[in-house]
Amino acid sequence: MKKYIVLTIMTFATILISCNSEKSKNKLEKENINQIEIASDTLTKHLKPFKSELPTIGLLMFNGVLQSEVIATSDVFAKPTESGKQIFNVITIADSEKPITTEEGIKIVPDFTFENCPKLTALFVPSAYDMYAQVHNEKIVNFIKEKNKETEYVVSNCAGAQLIGKSGIADGYKIVTYIGGGEQLQKDYPKLKVQNDSLVAFVEDGKFSSSNGNLASYISALNLLEKMTSSEHKEFVENYLYLDRLQNWKN
Repeated sequence: MKKYIVLTIMTFATILISCNSEKSKNKLEKENINQIEIASDTLTKHLKPFKSELPTIGLLMFNGVLQSEVIATSDVFAKPTESGKQIFNVITIADSEKPITTEEGIKIVPDFTFENCPKLTALFVPSAYDMYAQVHNEKIVNFIKEKNKETEYVVSNCAGAQLIGKSGIADGYKIVTYIGGGEQLQKDYPKLKVQNDSLVAFVEDGKFSSSNGNLASYISALNLLEKMTSSEHKEFVENYLYLDRLQNWKN
């Protein structure tokens, strides 16, 4: 009889422990799921979805593109307002869906192609160290011509000015290119008003603006940002980017 009672108690204890273990397991699983959901929300809440009602900033892409000139523009225009509100779409565009390999070796998958690119408010044309392939690519040149008809602004950085020259869209307007490249640009495209790149880092003329490229691409992006928003928002973005630290880093 005693053996039976002991056996019954042990069985009951085993069932109780098993139930508690299962409850603990379920509780732990629920906690893990909640943690994953929180982490996922933290990771995604800052992503910028495409919103058709917002102005769209298009970044032209091609193999060999200088990474800094793409990043500078996206860095500036993708920043939200001080209250966290998204105010621009920032998209990359190339002639196909294949990943673009930058000069620095980073691969970037374009958001859109020339065929399905949405309406742009501004088009940014970056550069590569060797622009021969781009200047002789009719798809790229024609894309710039067509988008110029709808955009309010067109910006070139560095040797992107060669594509602007080839397209003919800025004939009669001031433009600047990379340091040391102005003389050849003027010879190749005599209808452009090429500025002295040893003295001029950025120039604006009508809807067109241009810079020496590389980190000077932040100048062209910030200038247009101020035109499209306000001086207060531009200052907010500059502070967001710690640009004052870059300006004063040697001091």
